[in-house]
Amino acid sequence: MQTGHSESPAASAEKGSEDGPAHARGVAQIPPHSHHSKPWLPLALGALGVVYGDIGTSPLYALRECFHGVHALTLNRANVLGILSLIFWSLLIVISLKYLLFVMRADNRGEGGILALISLVPPKLRESKNGFFLVAIGIFGAALLYGDGMITPAISVLSAVEGLTVVTPVFAEWVVPITIGILVALFLIQRWGTGGIGTIFGPVMLLWFGTLAVLGVMGIVRDPSVLLAIEPSNAVRFFLRNRLAGFLTLGSVFLVVTGGEALYADMGHFGKKPIQVAWFALVLPALLLNYFGQGALLISQATIAEQKRVAANPFFHLAPDQPWILYSLVALATLATVIASQALISGAFSLTRQAIQLGYCPRLEIVHTSGEEIGQIYVPGVNWMLMVCTIGLVLGFRTSTALAAAYGIAVTMTMVITTILAKVVAREVWGWQRRWLLPMTAFFLLIDLSFFGANIVKVHLGGWVPLLVGSIIYFLMATWRRGRQILAERLARQALPFKSFVASIQPETPPRVPGTAVFMARDPDATPTSLLHNLKHNKVLHDQVILLTIATEEIPEVPKKERITIDGYGKGCYRVLARYGFMQDPSIASMLEGMRAQGIDLNMMKTTFFLGRETLIPSKRPGMAIWREKLFAMMSRNALRPTDYFRIPANRVIELGMQVEL
Repeated sequence: MQTGHSESPAASAEKGSEDGPAHARGVAQIPPHSHHSKPWLPLALGALGVVYGDIGTSPLYALRECFHGVHALTLNRANVLGILSLIFWSLLIVISLKYLLFVMRADNRGEGGILALISLVPPKLRESKNGFFLVAIGIFGAALLYGDGMITPAISVLSAVEGLTVVTPVFAEWVVPITIGILVALFLIQRWGTGGIGTIFGPVMLLWFGTLAVLGVMGIVRDPSVLLAIEPSNAVRFFLRNRLAGFLTLGSVFLVVTGGEALYADMGHFGKKPIQVAWFALVLPALLLNYFGQGALLISQATIAEQKRVAANPFFHLAPDQPWILYSLVALATLATVIASQALISGAFSLTRQAIQLGYCPRLEIVHTSGEEIGQIYVPGVNWMLMVCTIGLVLGFRTSTALAAAYGIAVTMTMVITTILAKVVAREVWGWQRRWLLPMTAFFLLIDLSFFGANIVKVHLGGWVPLLVGSIIYFLMATWRRGRQILAERLARQALPFKSFVASIQPETPPRVPGTAVFMARDPDATPTSLLHNLKHNKVLHDQVILLTIATEEIPEVPKKERITIDGYGKGCYRVLARYGFMQDPSIASMLEGMRAQGIDLNMMKTTFFLGRETLIPSKRPGMAIWREKLFAMMSRNALRPTDYFRIPANRVIELGMQVEL
């Protein structure tokens, strides 16, 4: 059984495993779920902690890497002004214009993120040759976000703990152990959920951004002329003067916008307005003040030795040289980076659930850590994978500067893919005219591809890590998807229409027994093999037979009153379609409640659930290579059992097996 779904909700349901969800046959006209009825000010405060954690901690390392990293520039006034100009316009164009004003228009009933963006592409286009490419790159972009989820906690916490070395070099050998300790604690607390900790995210980040602004102003006072960097000609002269070295430095400049995808992915939690208000009212001003303050500090140093010392960690050198102040700043920075890491980890959990619901990932254990907030989930398998990989990155790279060399490639590729998909949605869904859309898309792609080009040269420095992770996850997703399609095709050839089965039932044949039998079926029109096998071996039929199909719509949530649809076929036979959004988790208990509300007499103690369980046999038949079929079979065997995923009482379940040749 699996939870996969067809690429288009408008397409016919794939006929596959009987105990798995079907694909929805059309996107229902359902109003968007939203938090928009809530006051936007508390939501904006919450967005500070979740949405802006990643981009908000970039001042710890972004400007430093331009003058202290792998492609470090000569530290002089002209170069500082050039870099600050690039930072200013990058934040303005990439975050303010592209994400907040353009991409965030592409919301799927209020939800954002690259998987939600894929579902907005019209079904007919997705089913075409070009559409296959769009879906493929979209899934690859989603897979790359796991690589980002591994690197962000490592580089953020490392850069914060490295602030201790500004106080005294004694802490140098303790940076890595302390970082690992913090990360282990961070991943261990995931099982208890983020509800309690989440209440302090917003206020802590409010204090963090306020601190960024104050430190920035203190730095700008040293040399107010640094504000001239706003003039874009500084960026132009920077490239003319440094040429290739200037272009490569874009890889470090890109670190200031790495949280752009998080803005879009977390849109459904807070809504557009709170995120936009938080950005323009606080986050953007605080970031710019801090970056300009760091630049002014670098320029104001009298000697080359002082410049090098400050360039090694300009953020912490902005603070007064008092131990208690520096220790307090390190503590605040560490807490801010933990919050930023938490946002990425939670994002990986949400992305995994969406991938499962949309059919790109086998069923995994999903634990709800809150009885009130559906978005608060914990995925143990993903959590431990991220922990092992993140700690491995810290041990392998050991410094945030070394990690910065590996950071950026995955995010830039995802940003390029987001721009392409958003352009398709703007044209095909919104109906924007090409004369306006093409120049705008070309402008955004020019910036995205420039960042990508500057980052791709860092592959040998560690950039291969997120690319490898993303490629492996994409390959697994593609194998699972293709395997489910092949399995669906094999089973469809043996399918008997349910109407024909009901018509064949005679008054005395087969014998009827008391109770209700619920047969899980992905195809609502076909007779489940488990039903036929039960009839063949037991030679009886229950008084009440329910064919239950669980369909995932390509919308975030389906309202409760519209979730259950029942069709009666006579002779005690019913077809029930239970529809859920990709941000919801199907539950048998809620389905039975919906059936009772529509008049079906159900008693759990008199109800038996029949599930089909296939044994997959790789073969040389057309479809996939045998080694991929073996991989798919292994993934299927290790997927979470349907009784656990759908929360079906184990003592009410009968599984009937069958062999299927792939």
